[in-house]
Amino acid sequence: MTQARRLLLGACLVAAAHAAGQPLPATPSSRGELLYSTHCIACHTTQIHWRQKKLVTNWTSLTQQVRRWAGNAGQAWSDDDVVEVARYLNAAYYRFETPSGSKVGRGDFPRRSARAG
Repeated sequence: MTQARRLLLGACLVAAAHAAGQPLPATPSSRGELLYSTHCIACHTTQIHWRQKKLVTNWTSLTQQVRRWAGNAGQAWSDDDVVEVARYLNAAYYRFETPSGSKVGRGDFPRRSARAG
């Protein structure tokens, strides 16, 4: 190996070692996670998602409860906001099968009154 190649290889190794020591940039939060952490986390701990008498048992009940509690909290969330928060909660805690795979949208759950129980 020539001297120039050794120097180039050494420089690459030093650069790689330096890059490996640097923290990776944070993954941007989803809109659902931001809505949840801004409007819901003050009253909810993660324990609410694991309690035995939970009201959420599938994707439909998850979206219904997100809509219910958003309404109870006075949030004027759109259908898309409800779905985004439900997606975040589903990914973080529940892992329910969603109606259309990854294409969950407005028509995938029944709309209920925010005060409905």
